[in-house]
Amino acid sequence: MDKHILLISCTDELGLISKISSVISNLGLNIIIMREFVEEDSNIFFMRMELSGVLNSSLLFENLSLNVPSNAVIKVNPKEKKDLVVYATKEYHCLGDLLSRHHFGELQANIKAVIANHEDLKEYTEKFNVPFHLITHEDKSKEEFEAELLIQTQYYSPDMIVLAKFMRILSPEFVSSFENKIINIHHSFLPAFIGANPYKKAFERGVKLIGATAHIVNNNLDEGPIITQRVIPVDHTFNTRSMIQAGREVERSVLFEALKLVLEDRVFVSGNKTIIFS
Repeated sequence: MDKHILLISCTDELGLISKISSVISNLGLNIIIMREFVEEDSNIFFMRMELSGVLNSSLLFENLSLNVPSNAVIKVNPKEKKDLVVYATKEYHCLGDLLSRHHFGELQANIKAVIANHEDLKEYTEKFNVPFHLITHEDKSKEEFEAELLIQTQYYSPDMIVLAKFMRILSPEFVSSFENKIINIHHSFLPAFIGANPYKKAFERGVKLIGATAHIVNNNLDEGPIITQRVIPVDHTFNTRSMIQAGREVERSVLFEALKLVLEDRVFVSGNKTIIFS
């Protein structure tokens, strides 16, 4: 039978799960998997369901709207294969991993284009038959650069933007155009070593663990809602260069893990945190 995904977030209230379940049952749908969580501080209810059966999306949405709080955000069968635009600079490892997974069908998304502010990865990207657009930041104001970036990005109408080692800080104005739709991979275990050169800072501090963090971009540098994190051990034999080398492997896996969760509609944003139904 057909399978479907239902996502709901709203103010919590007594009997909410019962009301939702009754609507689903009355429409002849079966609940295969149900995950729910109430964030006590905000009193917000989050739910992800996998359903089976013949679905009339409009009827389900209409009936649910009558049985949940008025502030409910309801999504029925979100887009199965989301469209991505990837921003890059010069570093190849995260972009290369995404392009390779996309080529072999492992990434459940469509990479519509790669946009970079340097030409270094143009030839590599085009080997995968993915459009590459160079938008240089040189000799331009931040406003001019971002205006060009915005126009080129909007041409593809992406569901998500992925910063695959895009070493530019985006303005609040730009971020607001894609609220909760920009994912960044940062090369440290946040909140440690925010900003540039985290491996150099980690080496100077003599840390015993290094890591990577995939997060949603907001208006505060490297402080957006965290999706995934991972660490690996290091010791006194590591210098900055060997930390960078080891860190690249972590960055690749953390970014892919985060994207997989987002593409499967398992991530809810709540303030500066995420609710993840893995």
